[in-house]
Amino acid sequence: MKTVLITGCSSGYGLETARHFHAQGWNVIASMRTPREDVLPKSDRLRVLQLDVTRPDSIAAAIAACGPIDVLVNNAGIGLFGAFEATPMTTVREVFETNVFGVMAVTQAALPQLRERRSGAVVNVTSSATLAPMPLVAAYTASKTAIEGFTGSLALELAEFNVRAKLVEPGYGPGTQFSANSGSRMGGLIPEAYAGFAQRTLASFMQPAAVTLPVDVAEVVWRAAQDESRALHFAAGADAVALAGSK
Repeated sequence: MKTVLITGCSSGYGLETARHFHAQGWNVIASMRTPREDVLPKSDRLRVLQLDVTRPDSIAAAIAACGPIDVLVNNAGIGLFGAFEATPMTTVREVFETNVFGVMAVTQAALPQLRERRSGAVVNVTSSATLAPMPLVAAYTASKTAIEGFTGSLALELAEFNVRAKLVEPGYGPGTQFSANSGSRMGGLIPEAYAGFAQRTLASFMQPAAVTLPVDVAEVVWRAAQDESRALHFAAGADAVALAGSK
């Protein structure tokens, strides 16, 4: 029976991915910055673990508590919507701390055991914002694009040890907590000069031709984790698949 460690499982894609792996018979370690036992079924194959990907001590404690894992899914991330001109660099760095350095740090901590066993996979969840330019998410897109480059290079390194690295690129998911997870970071990021443009942009988001559901992402993460080909990119959701096809 295989074991998966998934970060960012309190809601959205991470939560559904934890449920999906569990339904497939895996042992699931669902990590959260603030653990919530009530969002997942009670099972001897499922553990909720505290993990803040921005804190080295939290990462070390979590990896030690996990024991052997077969797959790492880096899903934890924070969103940001606003004009780049108005975005403080401290906020940009905060986004990168979670979306980039957090992913790298957790991956680095998990790799030794995968390399030594010469098996397993790392699946990094990014965004369809990497597939086509989108307005008012410049810093967020930069963070996700950084992980795309990181994972592509990592895949080549790990292939030497029969360990795989994959990218899952979800589309627009209105059912996720993107805005809620952005929190106070979004305050003041739409100055008056950008107000009209931001209003039109938000209106277009409210009328998408297709959207991505958490179950779409969970199923693709599951497929990517088991894929033994050299494929790197896995679009998740009808809108992401369409963007990937046109890229």
